[in-house]
Amino acid sequence: MKRSEFLKNISLATLLLADGSIIPAFGSESFARKTRLRFVVASDGHYGQAKTEFEQYFATAVSQINRQHEQEKLDLCIFNGDVIHDNPDFLLDSKKALDNLKMPYYVTQGNHDRVSPEVWEQTWKMPFDYDVIVKDNAFLFGTTSNIKGEYLCPNVSWFRNKLEEHKDKKNVFIFIHITPVKWTDNGIDCIEFRDLLKQYKNVRGVFNGHDHDQEGVKMKDGIPYLFDSHIGGSWGTAYRGFRIVELKKNNDVLTYLMNPMEKINEATI
Repeated sequence: MKRSEFLKNISLATLLLADGSIIPAFGSESFARKTRLRFVVASDGHYGQAKTEFEQYFATAVSQINRQHEQEKLDLCIFNGDVIHDNPDFLLDSKKALDNLKMPYYVTQGNHDRVSPEVWEQTWKMPFDYDVIVKDNAFLFGTTSNIKGEYLCPNVSWFRNKLEEHKDKKNVFIFIHITPVKWTDNGIDCIEFRDLLKQYKNVRGVFNGHDHDQEGVKMKDGIPYLFDSHIGGSWGTAYRGFRIVELKKNNDVLTYLMNPMEKINEATI
């Protein structure tokens, strides 16, 4: 399907503008602007959850993400927590499933990823908290849980150091599993973390998993918090989808959900 035809299937889209405002994307010239960075955010696969078709959920998501990559290159994919469902025995199989992705991918730990920091890093070759630079944009990944599955706020000290390190980057994108604002049933109130983020104007968005029934964009202190539904698990939105993010040449961000075949909930930030 041509991109122009593909865009017609979108029910909602969001633009996160370079000036910090957020508007519906329809009718915006940002649709036509060239993209300089494109990535996927997916979460909540819950590989190994009983009475769910978790293997098929992963296969479908990976296949559709790869399809997006074939149609228009994806620079990276982020799997934002709850890769597995409690049992560490499923960790290697979940990795084998994600290894079928045809672009670089990164993971964060969720509350159902109940393994030690050592096992996590040995499996993924990534620690609980880490950063990567892609096309001069900083991506910060942080854990919000532990081996017990507790709900935790991000490591404020680590994020403070990294935000200061990357303060001259044009954009910073943050990925944490648990929502740090108590506006969802499963979110927690991380005031110190939020107060830190609002000191850095280059923070373009905080991406959350965890809340399977959330699929939109919420604003707090001028920062967008973006949800991506779920690709697995036993509850949540009626569809299992993922979010695509496109950073435009003018530094606007166009973002929308795939469900997983069609675009929905498109936005620009």
